[in-house]
Amino acid sequence: MINPGSAPVPAAVEARGWGWRHASRLAWAVDNLTLRINPGERVLLLGASGAGKSTFMHALAGVVGGDDEGESHGTLTVDGVPPASLRGRSGLVLQDPDSQMILARVGDDVAFGCENLGVPREQIWPRVSRALGDVGLDLPLDHLSSRLSGGQKQRLALAGVLAMNPGLILLDEPTANLDPAGVREVRDAVGRALDRTGATLIVIEHRVSTWLPIVDRVIVLGPGAGVIADGDPATVLRERGAELAAAGVWVPEHPPVLAPRPPTIAGEVLLSGRGLRAARIPGTPVTRALDLDLRAGEILALTGPNGAGKSTLALTLAGLIRPEAGTLAASPALAQGAGPAPIGWKSRQLLGRIGSVFQDPEHQFLSTTVRGELEISPRMLRWDAEHTEARITEILGRLRLTALARAHPFTLSGGEKRRLSVATALVAAPAVLMLDEPTFGQDALTWAELVALVDELRSGGTSVLAVSHDEDFIAALADRELVLAAPNGGTQA
Repeated sequence: MINPGSAPVPAAVEARGWGWRHASRLAWAVDNLTLRINPGERVLLLGASGAGKSTFMHALAGVVGGDDEGESHGTLTVDGVPPASLRGRSGLVLQDPDSQMILARVGDDVAFGCENLGVPREQIWPRVSRALGDVGLDLPLDHLSSRLSGGQKQRLALAGVLAMNPGLILLDEPTANLDPAGVREVRDAVGRALDRTGATLIVIEHRVSTWLPIVDRVIVLGPGAGVIADGDPATVLRERGAELAAAGVWVPEHPPVLAPRPPTIAGEVLLSGRGLRAARIPGTPVTRALDLDLRAGEILALTGPNGAGKSTLALTLAGLIRPEAGTLAASPALAQGAGPAPIGWKSRQLLGRIGSVFQDPEHQFLSTTVRGELEISPRMLRWDAEHTEARITEILGRLRLTALARAHPFTLSGGEKRRLSVATALVAAPAVLMLDEPTFGQDALTWAELVALVDELRSGGTSVLAVSHDEDFIAALADRELVLAAPNGGTQA
């Protein structure tokens, strides 16, 4: 269904006893969901990790369905019609902007969706220009998409959706990996677009305060329980705040309770960089020359704007990318005879020494089950069966993954995937741990558990480097903070 006009007709959403179960799972991802969202409403969708929020959102976008993928019961409609039968009525923006960029130039990327919907050629470029204006991306149409910052990429993805004139805009944690400025950019861009179009909005976000200024309704889902709270945001958070916080929902007035943190006693230097520069593409450094040390029993937070090279630097320190310039040396205690340069270590040598958690969890999944993922490192390290079983059981329990041990990793929710990716690094108990955005997609309870687990590792002598935009995580754990700027900027410790 294509709307040839300049503005979309807001969509209505209705679910009646709707549920969905993945083909490889016994439990339903969503169950007993009954609700109605009226045209033009702006809804913040909340719930604990694993409550089925993303599954519901993807179903509304028409990308969940088919006997080979799973089964459903009840009904789910957009404007009274099954979502999969509608083309262009819903537009979905995901949390990873890089996964949504298709074409090399900004204008072509925004036009792509319109072209696939068969929008007349004479309408496409006016739509592209209007959508870019809506999101505040004032760039030439031939600007290279690869040269955008994280916030700009997410606004580009949003522009691509808006150009299709959807009546329903679906945002699945669109600001999860953005710096604070990028978060405001994307939220404000959404607000401007809604003011112009009047489209219906459903946004998933664990951090409630980000979206409260532009939403008019909060719906909270419970695992297998359908809707457990629904109404005006201020009323729901005031009257049900304590109850929702206890269930894992981030409520501004009810932050997670953390145990007192023991004092840090930093040990010896395990990794040392001097004049270190990092580059994804050889010859194109993304950081300035840095001097830094990672010490046993200490947590270093690596922060800074999107595009400053934080993830690239973390991969370089982890021995996965060759330094562009300078030196990176492991101490004898860390190297244990493997040589001073981590880039020269074999995979088995890295496992017990430096563990890495990538920004995108799916990039490090290799097995068909959650338990299978956790068995890979012990098998490579040749642990005995008793040690392996005890360690895996402990990690599954701590990260609330026990019930999902037989599930396929790609059927997990976003927050569950992140916890599994952290678990795959933790299971080998490395001396140095690199974490890239370890807390995205987490509800308040799993966030607190991750904080406690990382702090226990630090207390036990592990050196932790955490790339993060999560200010609460940094405040709770960081012993030191290294603020990274763009190559023409600088760093601040």
